Amino acid sequence: MEQTVSANTLVARKEENSAEAVKLDYVAVKSAAMTLRAINHKLRQQIIKLLEENKRMNVTDIYVKLRLEQSVASQHLAILRRADIVITERDGKFIHYCLNHARIAAVGHFVKELINSEK
Repeated sequence: MEQTVSANTLVARKEENSAEAVKLDYVAVKSAAMTLRAINHKLRQQIIKLLEENKRMNVTDIYVKLRLEQSVASQHLAILRRADIVITERDGKFIHYCLNHARIAAVGHFVKELINSEK
């Protein structure tokens, strides 16, 4: 049975002398890289730490606490939201942000596996 592979996929052998193949989806790699870049930023790390300490905050609470412009806080929260690191909850006219602990745990597990596989 022949499998079709898109142009966005690399198929490589699992090990040098193995017939077993591994597929690497470049679109998925790009998405994973975006998630890691979202976390690997000093200001966004401060936002994550602040949300961990306070559980749930709106953008006003965040930019006041971190002494930022509202637009800067909003831009960084949007990046964290796109990476699924933060979850939004609407409460009337307010949008509250909280951490997506499951996603952060998954990223932590991935990074640990990636580092351990290099050894």
